[in-house]
Amino acid sequence: MASTAPRPTPAPRTAPLTVGFDLDMTLIDSRPGIAAAYRALSAETGVRIDDALVVSRIGPPLEEELAHWFPAAEVASAGDRYRYRELYPDHAIAPTTALAGARDSVAEVRALGGRAIVVTAKYEPNAKLHLAHLGIEPDAVVGWLWAEAKGEALREHGAQVYVGDHTGDVRGARAAGALSVAVTTGPCDAQELRAAGADVVLDDLTEFPAWLRAFEADRAAA
Repeated sequence: MASTAPRPTPAPRTAPLTVGFDLDMTLIDSRPGIAAAYRALSAETGVRIDDALVVSRIGPPLEEELAHWFPAAEVASAGDRYRYRELYPDHAIAPTTALAGARDSVAEVRALGGRAIVVTAKYEPNAKLHLAHLGIEPDAVVGWLWAEAKGEALREHGAQVYVGDHTGDVRGARAAGALSVAVTTGPCDAQELRAAGADVVLDDLTEFPAWLRAFEADRAAA
C-alpha cells in the first residue's frame, strides 16, 4: 500500500510536468542480468564473486561493488571489462525484465502532457540498451550519476518529481529540490526510505499513475 502520510503540497503548475525515474529496481528488475554479468566476470578473472550478494544491494556505482571483490588497483580494469566491453551487453540485457507498472508509469507522464526522463548510476549506453530492449521510451536518459549528483541532471531538465528505490535516489531528489517518490522494489525498505526523507513511499510503480494524476490535479489547483 502507499504511504499513509499526507501527500506533500506541490508547487503551482507553472512549468510542464517532468518526472525523473531511476532505472535499476525502479523501472527494471536487472538482478538476473547483473548476476549473469558478474558470473561472466568471475569466470574470466578467476575472482570469486557472490552474485546473489551483489544483486541484494544494487544501486550505488559499479566501482563501489567491485571494491568488495577486487584489490583497489584492479577495480578500474574490472569495471572497464564489465561495463565497456562485451560482458554487460552480452549477458545482462536479455535476462532483465520491466518491473510491474513501469511502462504504465512512463505512459501516464506522457498522457498528462509531461516528459519522462531516466537518471541512473548505470553506464548510459547500457541503460539505453535496457530501455530499448524492453520497449520503454523516455524523453531523455542520463547515466553515471549517483545520489546527490543526480540532482544536477534533474535540475537541468526541470524535474518536479524523482522516482527511485534507494536512499541515494531520495538524496538526489532532495538535491534537485524535487519531490521524492520512493518505491520498495529495491534494497531499501519503506522505513529506510522515509528516514532518508522520501516524501511519498509506494509499494511499486503500479501505484504511481494514480498518485501522479492526483499530484497534477493538486498542482493545477494550487
